[in-house]
Amino acid sequence: MTESAPTEEQFLVLAPTGRDAALTRALLAQAGLVSRVCTSLPDLCRRFEQEGAAALLIAEEVFVRSGVNALRDMLARQSAWSDVPILIFTGTPAYGRVNDPQLLSAIGNVILLERPLQPISMVSAARSALRARRRQYDARAELQAQQRAVRERDQFLAMLGHELRNPLSAISMALKLDTQTHQSKYQDVMSRQLAHLTRLVDDLLDVARVTSGKIVLRCEDVDFVALTQRCIALLQPSVRDGLTLSMEAPDERIWIYADPVRIEQVVNNLVTNAIKYTGANGQIVVQVSATEDQAFLRVRDSGIGLAPGMIDRVFELFTQAEGTLDRSQGGMGIGLTLVRNLVGLHDGSVSVTSPGLGQGSEFTVSLPRKTVAVDSGISPQLPQEPMHQTPTDKVLIVEDNEDSRELLAAILTQRGYEVATAEDGQSGIDEALAERPQVLLVDIGLPGIDGYGLAREVRSKLGGDVYLVALTGYGQPQDRTRAIDAGFDVHLTKPVDIDALERLLANRAASSAHTA
Repeated sequence: MTESAPTEEQFLVLAPTGRDAALTRALLAQAGLVSRVCTSLPDLCRRFEQEGAAALLIAEEVFVRSGVNALRDMLARQSAWSDVPILIFTGTPAYGRVNDPQLLSAIGNVILLERPLQPISMVSAARSALRARRRQYDARAELQAQQRAVRERDQFLAMLGHELRNPLSAISMALKLDTQTHQSKYQDVMSRQLAHLTRLVDDLLDVARVTSGKIVLRCEDVDFVALTQRCIALLQPSVRDGLTLSMEAPDERIWIYADPVRIEQVVNNLVTNAIKYTGANGQIVVQVSATEDQAFLRVRDSGIGLAPGMIDRVFELFTQAEGTLDRSQGGMGIGLTLVRNLVGLHDGSVSVTSPGLGQGSEFTVSLPRKTVAVDSGISPQLPQEPMHQTPTDKVLIVEDNEDSRELLAAILTQRGYEVATAEDGQSGIDEALAERPQVLLVDIGLPGIDGYGLAREVRSKLGGDVYLVALTGYGQPQDRTRAIDAGFDVHLTKPVDIDALERLLANRAASSAHTA
């Protein structure tokens, strides 16, 4: 250790008589330990509270001259993690030994060093005290990390409550209005807010999957320019009046080998983040470019910018830039964490720059470029429209949540299906064996026999004559695998896209008719 070592690892020495202080400092210096000689007990107490110390080395005569009250009071003010070691030079004939149990108890963490003292003994005691003190510093760091985690958790829960209450409030109010008069308008409101809630849940689950290493990429050749154009087109309706969102890209295609769903998440999160933090009359420019071996996405905005201290923290989980209460959209501080992790899974990198608060920011994503790709001639397509044809399937819904069960039954009945329902696993099995529906829509978390048990039982009795669809809130990859292993044909996570479900049923019916 040198003189530039942290003051928290220095030794404070107080030996006001003889040459003890000078000799102690010299011996510690020879061992590479930093020390500071104090002139009095108040001086030692002041330095310890202002600068910290690895240990206190005090001659016993200090207690005879100055008493112990000042030292005891200082030690009582230590933080909960701190128990500073105190090495007392004792055994001087003129003062007698420090052996008063009450005195030693009042001082606390005491090591007695009897004079005359061998240098190696003193240095050994000092090093032991330093090791013990460093363990205390480690405990302090762990405690501070725990306290920071608790603060971040509380902040996250507050943000989560805010983010969930906003769409729930809009849905609640829309339901109380006269929907017969404004049916289309308020259905659109509820659809948008439901999509917002779904995105919040999906982002939370995706962060959990990424951080636990459970995301599996499904990579293919992707035209980075076309993908980004599609994302921008879908986000344009969310841009507030006065705010402009534009894109710059070359006419040529820029190919990357990537999971298109995950790269769309990256683009959407970055652009949505820019929209969120850019005020009226601001500009957002999305640029796609490439070098010989790298493809770049740059999202530049004229928004609130970042303080210097935020540059290194902005990708941390639950971290948010400072905003104002009048922001039209909130956030939970997980989008940029998800961006960083998804880009990393593609062997890419993401960074951010900002001139400062109020001066905007620019996020840059770099991904490996695939310079040669086979042009299939197929452009990226938007989601298909639901198929419209007269359904012929008899559908059994097995769901223990009454509201979900009845609403899904009403929707499918309205669209022409013959629908029956059951509220638990056993009644679902009984109904399926009695009525022999073509399709079973089954919740997994059923009372009694769960959805997996139902699927195995029905499959063993009806074989391939029934189409089993799992409708569940369990959406991890292992949940999908378990569903297929139990006999389900398809695994869908809630909330289910009704149009997508109808397309699935229509395709199943068409396939059955073709093979019949």
